[in-house]
Amino acid sequence: MNVRWTRLLSGFYMALIISLLFLPILVLVVFSFNDSKLNAVWMGFTTEWYGKILLNRSILESAKNSLLVAFLSTLIATAIGTLAGVAMYRYRLRAKSVLDALVYLPLVIPEIVMGISLLALFALLKIPLGLFTLVVAHVTFSVPLAIVIIRARLHGFDRSIEEAALDLGATEWQTFRHIILPRIMPGVAVSALLAFTLSIDDVIVSFFVAGPGSTTLPLKILSMVKFGVSPEINALSTVMLVMTIGIVLVAERIRLRRNQD
Repeated sequence: MNVRWTRLLSGFYMALIISLLFLPILVLVVFSFNDSKLNAVWMGFTTEWYGKILLNRSILESAKNSLLVAFLSTLIATAIGTLAGVAMYRYRLRAKSVLDALVYLPLVIPEIVMGISLLALFALLKIPLGLFTLVVAHVTFSVPLAIVIIRARLHGFDRSIEEAALDLGATEWQTFRHIILPRIMPGVAVSALLAFTLSIDDVIVSFFVAGPGSTTLPLKILSMVKFGVSPEINALSTVMLVMTIGIVLVAERIRLRRNQD
């Protein structure tokens, strides 16, 4: 009897947690098809709001800015993070503990602190706010993530293979390209996908460093919410949700395929 009640309570607890996590998202998706401007009342099924998104120039411009910033910041952050992660793994640095702390610091400090500090830096350097500052800001919080993933991927790497390649006459670049890079490629791919996801979803940091004409899609949604939540916002949020889930699923599939190999 005790075992039965324990299972029932565990199942109820799990269902409650899942409901709290996913029920609001489900409501958002459902009401994005609501044939009414009032989210509190269901008036019927329609895809009208998705069509309005495609005709809204400001939304399309914001989406273009988001994709451009996410693409550029992902490329730069993944490249820097990969090289830095390999360097921190291969070479023994005197201030390694300090460097490790500096790498993890952007991952743990509040986003609002990072946003304000970047805004102060750009103001001090007299750099006008725009797409450039957005890319720099997104690279800043994406590089540490890439470094952590690459270093985790290199954990347990057999250094004798690298040393054998060097003994056989391979250069440092050839060793990195043909020995190390294939080994860490799944980590590089996951780093890029996660960096892209973080960039395209970011609101707080982007709020501080975005200038006129460089509004991203999350910032556009935030400005629309100020005038009331409409099904158009729900439709836009659903599109972003689908994109994010797709990226995460691709990253997970890459990880599972690599584990099977």
